[in-house]
Amino acid sequence: MTHKITTNWKGNMLFDSDNPSGHHVLMDTDVEGQLREGLSPKALMLSSLAGCTGLDVVSILEKMKVVVDDFKMEVEGLLTDEHPKTYHTVTLDYHFTGKDLNKEKINRAVQLSIEKYCGVMDMFRQFAEVKTNIHFHNV
Repeated sequence: MTHKITTNWKGNMLFDSDNPSGHHVLMDTDVEGQLREGLSPKALMLSSLAGCTGLDVVSILEKMKVVVDDFKMEVEGLLTDEHPKTYHTVTLDYHFTGKDLNKEKINRAVQLSIEKYCGVMDMFRQFAEVKTNIHFHNV
């Protein structure tokens, strides 16, 4: 399978990038005196990681018939000091909220994503140490 995208410069530091699904994302960076209109490319990489594993986890939990009230992920990437600045360590925190959460099945769903299904996670491991934590919040 091949993915192809087109990214167009929109002036200043703003770029519009399409997606094989037909949707678009705006990207830019911090420039003093300019309004930010998009995500920075490096931050977008962290969002891609969360999106990839999140889609896996939700799909697996649905198959396991596990219900959660809320699910969010927080991703923190630490950059190298020297150029080109790349992520050397990434920490991904999974947060599940609900009543009587099935911790065993949720842990299994997350592990399957981390170890087997999430291609973006596998790509990140090629250049960064990836740490993961699971947090349960009972209501």
